[in-house]
Amino acid sequence: MEADFFYGQLWLFLELHLRMIRGILSVGMRYPAKHKLETHQKIVKDASRRVRAEGMNGAAVAAVMRDTGLTHGGFYKHFGSKDDLLIESLSEAFREFTDILVRAAQQSLPGEAWKTIVKSYLRPELGEHPERGCPIAALAPELARVDKRMKPQVVAELVNYRSRMVPFMPGRRIADKERAFFAIFSTMVGAVEIARMLPDPAMREKVLGSARDFLLRSF
Repeated sequence: MEADFFYGQLWLFLELHLRMIRGILSVGMRYPAKHKLETHQKIVKDASRRVRAEGMNGAAVAAVMRDTGLTHGGFYKHFGSKDDLLIESLSEAFREFTDILVRAAQQSLPGEAWKTIVKSYLRPELGEHPERGCPIAALAPELARVDKRMKPQVVAELVNYRSRMVPFMPGRRIADKERAFFAIFSTMVGAVEIARMLPDPAMREKVLGSARDFLLRSF
């Protein structure tokens, strides 16, 4: 009787554990794809901000993976190389910042969209936080020197940036709007780059304010 009881309990124990294992496996089969996508997106978003804050060489793979709570070895489950991560992170940086400008422009009064873009771009807080600002202002010299493999992707991002901004620029014809885009954004990029070199907050604000006032009076 005792042996029967023992084997009965052992069988019950094994049956419960088998059910538990089946449950874990069934959840595991549904979970990884979504989890991997979410993790991938988090890595790219974190990298896009680290790249803007520290430069393309500063976005060390180990540091990015550490930020996401993963090991260095987990990197190659998501990206074929560091260049692949940089390309995706640049795309995310352009998308994120362009979306900010587009939303601001769409909420502005008729005819005021380009002015709203200028005011949004030259806000002191964006100058203070390059990780949230324009990737061109943060990375222009490095983007100009990327290798041949990355150059087409960088050019594509710049073309898309221009395409999304041009409709909001001042001017009646597309050619006029494109000229305005290059003049306005070249001025803003330069102003932000100069402001970030200055240690005094008052001087940084003066540079950004001067560029803002000049542009608002010029079109």
